Amino acid sequence: MLTLKVLSLLLSYPEAETLAALDEMAAVVNDENLLPAADQDAVLALIDSHRNKDLLELQENYVALFDRGRYLSLHIFEHVHGESRDRGQAMVDLLQMYEASGFAMAARELPDYIPLFLEFLSLQTPAKAVELLQDAMPVLSLLGARLSERCSGFQAVFDALAGFAGEPEALADIRRQAASEEPDQTLARMDAIWEEEAVSFMGTGAACQSGTRAESPVVFTRRGDELKSRNHSF
Repeated sequence: MLTLKVLSLLLSYPEAETLAALDEMAAVVNDENLLPAADQDAVLALIDSHRNKDLLELQENYVALFDRGRYLSLHIFEHVHGESRDRGQAMVDLLQMYEASGFAMAARELPDYIPLFLEFLSLQTPAKAVELLQDAMPVLSLLGARLSERCSGFQAVFDALAGFAGEPEALADIRRQAASEEPDQTLARMDAIWEEEAVSFMGTGAACQSGTRAESPVVFTRRGDELKSRNHSF
């Protein structure tokens, strides 16, 4: 399912290697034909939007969109647990799932980084990928709805994931939430956030204990160098 790898790359911080692989990425989406027609066309349009663009401009736009607040954070558990200690245990569970499948992270990214998660799913069976995506769809659909409110072409990635795995039952509520939200105040409140919500990634105590867990221990629910090799050869 290399289409999921393409979606992973499209959501990743733009690199020169990614721009050099745009033709290959488009060919994968066309040849694999994994997505519904409308979603496939939208993903191809997003790929085309990267052509003949200045890399620095793409990088600046990416940071402004995804790295300047919490609403569009590409870390799944940011939207599930915030900065609570539960997030640390969720990270441990997700990391253990990766390792149980034979993957060892050797990067700075956290396990719940969506491009990393999609890279992992691209190497699973279709049934397993759909199962895990369905668990995450409330979060992914919220991100897609927020991008739609911003008229961002990156919405195509999240629509494609919904087309592949199915939309969550609460989609109408998710869209209403995105449409009614106040502007993201994360930057304005950054100092207060750092003071109020210091958190350790791995948690403490029981969060670090080993033990036997279910094959798919990670449950995503919406709240009120890395696995990716960066080798873009398909």
